[in-house]
Amino acid sequence: MAQDGPLTGIKVIDLTKLAPGPFCTMILGDLGAEVTKIEEPGAPTGRRAQQAGSAGLQAPGGGFGGSPFNALNRNTQSVSINLKSGPGKEIFRRLVQRADVLVEEYRPGVMQRLGFSWEALQLRNPRLIYCAVTGYGQNGPYRDLVGHDLNYIATAGVLSLLGRPGQPPTIPHNLIADYAGGGMHGAIGVLAALVAREKTGRGQYVDISMLDGSLALLVQSFATFFAGGQLPKRGETMLDGAIPNYNVYLTKDEKFITIGSLEPWFFANLCRALGREDYIEHEFNREKHPEIQRFLAQTFRTKTRDEWFDLLSKTDICVGKMLTLAEVPDDPQVKARQMIVELDGPDGLKVRQIGVSVKLSDTPGSIRTLAPQLGQHTDEVLTNLGYAKEEIERWRADGSIR
Repeated sequence: MAQDGPLTGIKVIDLTKLAPGPFCTMILGDLGAEVTKIEEPGAPTGRRAQQAGSAGLQAPGGGFGGSPFNALNRNTQSVSINLKSGPGKEIFRRLVQRADVLVEEYRPGVMQRLGFSWEALQLRNPRLIYCAVTGYGQNGPYRDLVGHDLNYIATAGVLSLLGRPGQPPTIPHNLIADYAGGGMHGAIGVLAALVAREKTGRGQYVDISMLDGSLALLVQSFATFFAGGQLPKRGETMLDGAIPNYNVYLTKDEKFITIGSLEPWFFANLCRALGREDYIEHEFNREKHPEIQRFLAQTFRTKTRDEWFDLLSKTDICVGKMLTLAEVPDDPQVKARQMIVELDGPDGLKVRQIGVSVKLSDTPGSIRTLAPQLGQHTDEVLTNLGYAKEEIERWRADGSIR
């Protein structure tokens, strides 16, 4: 049996569907929280059906692509409730009374229309921590605008920095606003509110904006801009490919090696390893950069990626292999850190997932269960809430629950 995590005993209600919210509750669940996911009964309809059927979007009761092993829903119980029905509202309010945290990612105003505003829920449970993850936050002129990761990182200025000179911006998947700006900041906000509750005895509202979170990731970039007033241009700074010693290079086997030798001593080590000590004094000589870049590009084509890594990693040089997702699980550092784990699924299946990234010495996180099927825990949770079997059966018959 897994050891108790730091959040063991914390009860989380999860009203989320798409990436940022489930990533937030996945982090909390990995750290030991008891996460109860509220899902709509029945087959998807309307926009929900369109989302569920779209490639890469989350389907009900099993997550992305309908897989019952969706990592974002691991360590989670699934309760299927119609929040628009009378019994559904009653069940939800009783869940809230016993919960520590609620996480939702509806558009602003939706929870109020359902009768579950922060003010109303706080009256029932003053210790409740209510976390709302939205694109632009709960106030401001963009509050009600729809959007996705790409829109938020564009508004934050992140997108303007990504890519090569003279080329359109590079779209970086949905990692920045959804996962880092929204989900991870949501988890940080909840954890901070839990600590504060130990001091005050009160819960609070956690307003997470994916725009805000994306802006926060640019803290160093904006500090530099505010200090000097010079607008950074895409592909023309030392951290996005403008210099030869912080760049990617194609190797003999059509793979890529990454060089990050920014500091003078690392650059000097690189030059010595490649037999060009004459370049050491020219690290900051922009006129010499094209020549150094050509030399590095030609040189790295003479060996395979792994040959270069084996050679340069032994000489105190900032070097790394660009791995594909197929290669990552076999990387020895990833294995040593247990960042790819194999879990037991139903019928003897083995399921691989990303491991727990936060390593705690006394109360480590864990993956205790795979993602549930839709409504898998409805009866169990409602029974624990004190509802009789007859009530549960009646509500199932009228479609209030599944």
